[in-house]
Amino acid sequence: MIVKQNFLLIAGGLMSALISLLHVILSLKPALFYRLINLNKESASGPISGNGLSIAALILALFFAIWAFYAFSGARLIKPLPLLRRVLIAIGIVYILRSFFLPFEVSMVLTKGHPFQFVVYSAISLVTGLLYLVGTLWKR
Repeated sequence: MIVKQNFLLIAGGLMSALISLLHVILSLKPALFYRLINLNKESASGPISGNGLSIAALILALFFAIWAFYAFSGARLIKPLPLLRRVLIAIGIVYILRSFFLPFEVSMVLTKGHPFQFVVYSAISLVTGLLYLVGTLWKR
C-alpha cells in the first residue's frame, strides 16, 4: 500500500516529469513556445532568442527531470539521493515562490486582458510545490 507521503511525492515527481517533457518539446518546437507565452517571434529579442531559447528550455528540462528523480527518491521508488530531505524542501519552496505571481496574474487577466495561461502556470506551480512540501514534511 502506498502511504500518503509516497503518493504526494509521486504526484509531485510526475508533475515535474511532465513539465520537463514539455520543456523538451518546447526546445524542439520554438514556434509552440512562442504561442504558449503569447509572444511574436519578431518581439523576441535579446540574449534568449532563437537557439538561446531552445538551450534555455533544455536546461530547464534537465532541472525539472532532476527534481522528478528527487521526488521519486523521496517516495522510495528509487534509491536515496544525496541531501534528499533538504533538496525536496528546496524544490517545494522554489515552486511555491513561482506561484506567488498568481494574485498579480489573476488581476492582470481581469483588468488588462493578460493571457489566462499564466494563471494556470502559477496554479500548477502552487500545487506542485505543495505536493513536494507536504509529501516531505508529512508525519506518519
